[in-house]
Amino acid sequence: MAAVGRFLAVFAVAVAIAAGTLAVGAHGSAARAEPGVTDLRVGVHPDKIRFVLDLSERLDYFIFQLPDPYRIVVDLPQVDFALPDGGHSRRVGAITGWRYGLFEPGTSRVVIDAAAPLAVKSSFILPPSGRNRHRLVVDLVPTDREAFLTASNESVAKRVALRAPSIEAPAQGPASARSADPRKVIVIDPGHGGVDPGALGRGDYEKNIVLATARTLARRLEETGRYKVVMTRDRDVFIRLRDRIAIARRAGADLFMSLHADSIDDKSLRGLSVYTLSETASDDEAAALAASENKVDIIAGIDLSDQAPEVTDILIDLAQRRTKNLSARLAAYVVEEMGHVTPLLRRPHRFAGFAVLKAPDVPAVLVELGFLSNPIDYKNLSSAAYRDRIAEGLARSIDDYFQGIQAAFR
Repeated sequence: MAAVGRFLAVFAVAVAIAAGTLAVGAHGSAARAEPGVTDLRVGVHPDKIRFVLDLSERLDYFIFQLPDPYRIVVDLPQVDFALPDGGHSRRVGAITGWRYGLFEPGTSRVVIDAAAPLAVKSSFILPPSGRNRHRLVVDLVPTDREAFLTASNESVAKRVALRAPSIEAPAQGPASARSADPRKVIVIDPGHGGVDPGALGRGDYEKNIVLATARTLARRLEETGRYKVVMTRDRDVFIRLRDRIAIARRAGADLFMSLHADSIDDKSLRGLSVYTLSETASDDEAAALAASENKVDIIAGIDLSDQAPEVTDILIDLAQRRTKNLSARLAAYVVEEMGHVTPLLRRPHRFAGFAVLKAPDVPAVLVELGFLSNPIDYKNLSSAAYRDRIAEGLARSIDDYFQGIQAAFR
């Protein structure tokens, strides 16, 4: 990779509240299909809100509560979510919505968001009856903030006790991560994933659209023979923001490209844009977007903001002019190439404090592919043919970037 001054000798991943791997069943086998959640129903009753998950079999589960914002978190063994359209998030009483997906290998997670504190009155598994299979029932009732915080502290302590939090091994410095392989290492980061779905279009989530685009881009880059591609995720799984950075640094990345698709109240707004790092966002719109993306750690049930002392060192390293200049150069090539492929947002090169752009020694950009809130952008991004054109344009911009670097240092 292009060496960029000092780099952190140790990049420790912050401690997270995470579920341990739970047993699926003593009689299972490696070839056995994953258990599944086949439906999700929510109903408002006079004395409670009932949240029901239909299960393919009886499963262990654990429930804990998290404040600010108020959330009820249900952890399950790794399952396949095969829900009908009714499984989409919506407001039901004090519940403002829900999210679900693979949180980490071995653990799936359902997060219930609430506008006010809710207590878990009861939770239980109902046995099969008639056409119904096993059902996980969670009954929620209103409570006050003090009682919620007490229940949260107790439930989180129990959750942590199931498995001591693990710290990843220190990331190798970029120089030591490299091998004799002459190919440039490109890290592609499909945004969101698993329990964090991102924006919702007219029928599909951001996490699925950007993953499909990332896979196409990875294939095109690999086919050239000039690049080795590393994906921060290649399936529907939640990856913490700082883990995405750690993946890039361990791989000795020459370049990091994060893919997203935005949503906004103004449905007429459309077009691609590219962001590079700035601790002072370029405008209010960019600042709001960055704040939304960086809340992923909190939304999914983990707040790393006060548990990452290495961020101070990262910010110091980020002051190095070379990394920022190279990122800006890459952004310029993205804008130039993508202008031939798709409409661009006004002032398409923007600046924001996205956490995934904070690697100290890896040129990085975050590409917003378009707006899922815009009917035209959503229709285009839902098309495999259109995503193929997007991937071609991004691949050309990466070619342009390395050709420009090579020419500059001849």
